[in-house]
Amino acid sequence: MSAGPSIGHIGVLTSGGDSPGMNAAIRAVVRAATSRGLRVSGILNGYEGLLQDRLIPLGPRDVSNIVQRGGTMLRSARSEEFRTAAGRVKAKETLERHGIGALVAIGGDGTFTGAHLLHQEHGVRIVGLPGTIDNDLAGTDRTIGFDTAVNTAIEAIDKIRDTASAHERLFFVEVMGRDTGFIALASAIGSGAEYVMLPEVPQRIEELVAALRQAKTSKSSSIVVVAEGDEMGNAFAIAGQVKEHLPHFDMRVTVLGHLQRGGSPSAMDRVLASRLGVAAVDRILEGAHDAMLGEVCGRVVLTPFAEAIGNRKQLDEQLLAILPVLAT
Repeated sequence: MSAGPSIGHIGVLTSGGDSPGMNAAIRAVVRAATSRGLRVSGILNGYEGLLQDRLIPLGPRDVSNIVQRGGTMLRSARSEEFRTAAGRVKAKETLERHGIGALVAIGGDGTFTGAHLLHQEHGVRIVGLPGTIDNDLAGTDRTIGFDTAVNTAIEAIDKIRDTASAHERLFFVEVMGRDTGFIALASAIGSGAEYVMLPEVPQRIEELVAALRQAKTSKSSSIVVVAEGDEMGNAFAIAGQVKEHLPHFDMRVTVLGHLQRGGSPSAMDRVLASRLGVAAVDRILEGAHDAMLGEVCGRVVLTPFAEAIGNRKQLDEQLLAILPVLAT
């Protein structure tokens, strides 16, 4: 991609749901930009902060000691005003007022939808980094925060397994993922769960009941991992349906919720965020815009925002195939 106009000042923001590793990405953007002679401004509270002109200067020392912290030092917020054409005009005016020639937006599909519109309508040069635990963006094998969220879920399920075995109980554990099952599938395999309910895979309650009956013949406990966006409902709804078929089973439900979004990022997420943050600055200087940076087969790649948010990422079929084998 050919280089665009000269840039001396870039902005960085985090938007949408927070994910572990966002701080590592901010740190990488700031230090890479500074080393290349650029000024950096951090935009507080995402697009809402852009509309309210809430910017702070960031240098290498301002991002010290954050690589290990969860959340985001720039904080995040939803912005209804930014969803409007008038709101995006205000955003463009803020960038122009501060002489910001390019923007690094860290977030998920909502963040990139807004970034794409800002570029399409006003020509703002924006590169995105995939910061979301859901791992649902096309154009990257993993999103920043996914690995940490899975490890958090597995650690919790391991603890639940201890009490499930002690009391010979069936536990339904609900994990995050909105309308995707990436966290559910990975944590189910990693924790040795007996079954997983996924929004991408049509499943009947009778199939789950049959699997639980079979597991009861040889196991003292069972774990069913439920993606929060499953088409059959949340963990409580599914547990209620199973109870109608297996009234003698001792059942419990645990919803992990926002526990999965917090905590210190894993080494894998720190490295991914750092690698993509540095690459974002370099790609901007090369002229990149209206695209997301991701990692595919170990290589950093650019994917247009329209493709990253428009193509539904598919679950790994090999993982889907091995779960029932491992659960026997």
